[in-house]
Amino acid sequence: MNKLQEWGFSKDWWRNQRGEFWVIGQTVLSIGFILLPVVRVVSLPLVVRLGLTLGLGLIGLGLGMAGLFHLGNNLTPLPHPKEDSQLVTTGVYAWVRHPIYSSVIFLALAYGVWQMSLSHGLGAIGLFIFFDHKAAQEEQWLLAKFKDYATYRQRVKKLIPFLY
Repeated sequence: MNKLQEWGFSKDWWRNQRGEFWVIGQTVLSIGFILLPVVRVVSLPLVVRLGLTLGLGLIGLGLGMAGLFHLGNNLTPLPHPKEDSQLVTTGVYAWVRHPIYSSVIFLALAYGVWQMSLSHGLGAIGLFIFFDHKAAQEEQWLLAKFKDYATYRQRVKKLIPFLY
């Protein structure tokens, strides 16, 4: 229970004051993605499929690991920043504002490509939409907490480095 409080969860989490429902939704969506049946729609040559899978997977792993590393003690699964948090704009955060969310999206895409699964491709799109909305809520709290966040947000893309 101490770890949950350290991450910013409140004892009355059901009031969703710090975005606890986003964490529940993320958990449900992630489990749902894993349980999706593979629905193959097209076939690509193995070398192309392998290249795309490795490329997307390495981007996803890189973003996630770098995001965790640079976030350090600021890490929380909640979209609400911790009380003692600092704004991180260096490292991978100079390329994308939400690299951990991006990581999940890229890894989901990598799995969908590897399986050539329509259901997992649609699941990855669903995860993208979910994380886009979760990030929007998080950014409202970040704007309220950090005076420099508006400038940072104009300079750095949200979920896909250099694109979106």
